[in-house]
Amino acid sequence: MLAIYKKELKSYFTSMTGYVFIAFFLVIIGIYYVIYNMIQLYANFEYVLSSVSFIFILLVPILTMRLMAEENKQKTDQLLFTSPLPVGKIIAGKYFAVLTVFLTVMGIISLYPLILMQFGTLSLKVAYGSILGFFLLGAAYIAIGLFISALTESQVVAAVVSFVVILITALMDGIVNLLPKDKKSAWIILSIIIIVLCWLAYLMMNNLTISLSAGIIAEVVLTVFYLIKPTVFDGLVSRVFNWFSVIARFDNYTQGVLDLSSAVYFISIVFLFQFLTVQAIKKRRWS
Repeated sequence: MLAIYKKELKSYFTSMTGYVFIAFFLVIIGIYYVIYNMIQLYANFEYVLSSVSFIFILLVPILTMRLMAEENKQKTDQLLFTSPLPVGKIIAGKYFAVLTVFLTVMGIISLYPLILMQFGTLSLKVAYGSILGFFLLGAAYIAIGLFISALTESQVVAAVVSFVVILITALMDGIVNLLPKDKKSAWIILSIIIIVLCWLAYLMMNNLTISLSAGIIAEVVLTVFYLIKPTVFDGLVSRVFNWFSVIARFDNYTQGVLDLSSAVYFISIVFLFQFLTVQAIKKRRWS
């Protein structure tokens, strides 16, 4: 794993990708830092991080698009498949290399509250709590980008799909407000979600029997539950989609709440998408 980590980390700093990512990140955050903290004299660094959370939509796809897509295109992924190193360690090595590039940015950003203290007083607890939340948010998005990169041979496709997925999660609160909240609509939407999940499971495992059986069982359970206790479905779609709102969980940190459940949520996303990435590679290995 260490060899993969060093190789990937080196590739980011022998090309422009790592430098471009770091430069754009710091420039955008620096602009907001100057406007909010230096010009408008807000002693709240969390305002800066809350305002620049959109930056992940633009920069994470650039950072992660080449991770596996380039390997797939150049067929160097065949070397990974025949390597004695477990696939999980290969993926972990690649993930930690990207995370190190992101940590470089976070290390620099961590100095900003200390600089701000020279001009007044601020709550270091809230400032560094928001930095922690910002890091967890970025770590989750990087894991998602890595998974998407493993599904295609095109870096452009990986970047565009990652952009769309991250954009949807960022806009989830607004999307939820547009969804119908009656129980019948909830049953229909959840049924569609089950079908989509089963289709994704089929793509991951290439096993029609398991995917179809799981889908039928889930649809039957959902329908039976709807017929027995339909009132539970009132507003259920909103509650389900709110669970996917990563920005809302990040907002807890910018409000000074060190939410353990949100930290567990972000870490779970990292492990989930690393697992899915491993499964996608194993499928490619045996196909």
